[in-house]
Amino acid sequence: MKRSAFSLHATRLAALTLAVSALAGCESLNDMLATDRVNYKDTPSAPPLAVPSDLTSAQIDQRYEAPPVGTALGGAPQRAKTEAGNLTEGVPSAQDPLGMHIERDGDRRWLVVDGRTPDQLWPQLQEFWQENGFSLKTNAPATGIMTTDWAENRANIPDDWFRRTIGRVIDFAYSSGTRDSFRTLISRDANGATDISITHSSMEEVLTGQDKTGSKWVERPRDPALEAAFLSKLMQKFGLTDAQSKQLITDARPAAASAQLAGETTLDLPESFDRAWLRVGLALDRTNFTVDNRDREKGIYYVRYADSLQEVKREGLFGKFFSSNSKKPSPEFLVNVRPKGDALTQVAVVDANGQVDTSSDAQRIVSLLHAQLN
Repeated sequence: MKRSAFSLHATRLAALTLAVSALAGCESLNDMLATDRVNYKDTPSAPPLAVPSDLTSAQIDQRYEAPPVGTALGGAPQRAKTEAGNLTEGVPSAQDPLGMHIERDGDRRWLVVDGRTPDQLWPQLQEFWQENGFSLKTNAPATGIMTTDWAENRANIPDDWFRRTIGRVIDFAYSSGTRDSFRTLISRDANGATDISITHSSMEEVLTGQDKTGSKWVERPRDPALEAAFLSKLMQKFGLTDAQSKQLITDARPAAASAQLAGETTLDLPESFDRAWLRVGLALDRTNFTVDNRDREKGIYYVRYADSLQEVKREGLFGKFFSSNSKKPSPEFLVNVRPKGDALTQVAVVDANGQVDTSSDAQRIVSLLHAQLN
């Protein structure tokens, strides 16, 4: 892709990429929770860097599309007043005086909003992402899946003297060389609360060719600190103060139950179906899988391996398992979460008839889930 002399992007991208890479290893949760570290709202109106069309999420059938923003799905609940004086979306209790709390499993966190259904919170989740500078690619309350389009965090662009004096006039010529997307999963648990998780995906533009006049997009690792930052911002949207939301992030409650292999193609989770359903969804998000659909009543996640860029060479664990040079669509797998008792749930890959899939791909998926759930 050729660059004009007018564009400052190409000449700065290599240095910016090195700077971002150097900072990635030392980024702390406290650093990311700082209010000036996240800014997707100031993206210039000039044409953005082209992102290949196959980066976008899988299309959801029309029957899963949501009503327009602002349409009440379950009736907007009246906010509850906490002892601290907040008017919050959650219902306060002795266990949760702010009406919500954070739980965690490894480096994954999710928000639990007490006494509210997904339908009641959905309109505010729509507003939340749009207020933060994102458009919604997938907006499906029937499946509890909401994904944003790709956007740029303008806070990652160095604010040097040249940009402050001249660059503001042509700010669209500056770019961090990265794009981010976020996936929100919303589920109702057995206690009448709503679980909300946010998963980050990221791409980076790297220069190619001896003269560095071409470029391509490659995947970057998800950033747990950035996910936590948006959970903190979401809690503030739901009525907490900045200090309260950060404290809940710090005080996240652990989910410690480990998964046990029950043969090569099934897992046993020593916890209730509701908890296992949530954790399996989070585990799938941690891997290179896209949840195209999910049916809680049947306990099925419909997933496919997310080969985002056919022309980008995949590296790492998941690429080794599922690498392919074919341009055929990735096959769909059915991950079944099935209760076996009050505190025991079985997880397996099944075929269209509900029978356990014993193929090598199914065994690899179970192996990946086992690693993520421990």
